[in-house]
Amino acid sequence: MTRTLAATAVLLATTWTIGCGGGLTINHILAEPERYRRQEVTLKGEVVKSASVLGRGAYKLDDGTGTIWVVTDHGVPRRGADIKASGRIRDVVDVGGVVHLPGEVGREIGSGLVLVEREHRAR
Repeated sequence: MTRTLAATAVLLATTWTIGCGGGLTINHILAEPERYRRQEVTLKGEVVKSASVLGRGAYKLDDGTGTIWVVTDHGVPRRGADIKASGRIRDVVDVGGVVHLPGEVGREIGSGLVLVEREHRAR
């Protein structure tokens, strides 16, 4: 009985969060980087800057609470696109072994966190 009540409470809380438009924001990630580092996340927002070389590159995602660079080798979406991106949060210093960033992007990111994209879709 206790397990059923606990499972129901978790299901209701999850449904409420999704239904109320809640969810993970860039601000959450930037406020608690240790909590999200190396975690799989999904973020929604607008592409405000992008750079690519031969289909690889990065774009800056703005969800209204903050911005984060998204590193991709799946093609870079155009500036102004509304997208949903999924991937892992990584330290910039860890990204070097994953994908080479264009010089302009690498200089702007400096040190900090990026989302290494697994996929993105237009909304």
